[in-house]
Amino acid sequence: MAYEKRNREEKEFTEKLIKLNRVSKAVKGGRKMSFSALMVVGDGKGRVGFGFGKANDVAEAIRKSVEKAKGNLRTIPLKKNTIPHEILGEFKSASVLLKPAAPGTGIIAGGPVRAVMEAAGIHDILSKSLGSKNTMNIVKSVFNGLDNLFDAKAVASGRGKNISELWG
Repeated sequence: MAYEKRNREEKEFTEKLIKLNRVSKAVKGGRKMSFSALMVVGDGKGRVGFGFGKANDVAEAIRKSVEKAKGNLRTIPLKKNTIPHEILGEFKSASVLLKPAAPGTGIIAGGPVRAVMEAAGIHDILSKSLGSKNTMNIVKSVFNGLDNLFDAKAVASGRGKNISELWG
């Protein structure tokens, strides 16, 4: 029964490994190796999260990062297969420009941004990473941008209109 629940949960989310890093620490007996993994988890319908896990072996680091990503899930507003408006996400010195694109454009993005968009279920988007090339900070800046997107329903209700009046 537990196996069925786990199997269903695995099918519900897509997991993407963004970065796997081998880290060594100098100790008295030599070097001690450990691994860190940065993962993105999404359902392809607007729910996405990321996690970072560290452990002494690769499988354990990936498992920990997936667990943290599932606990860090957030829902992002979608407009068909893209985002509703242009946004600049920032974290420390990394910033990522996200622009909605016409249907059929595809995901025009670098590695970490592409992984997040595929997991979220966004099929048409233009993006540009500005500033830092640090993978972790790029992912955090993408999530900052996605968190700051306006939801059409919330904006329409705040203005006292319906969605068709707002978007046409």
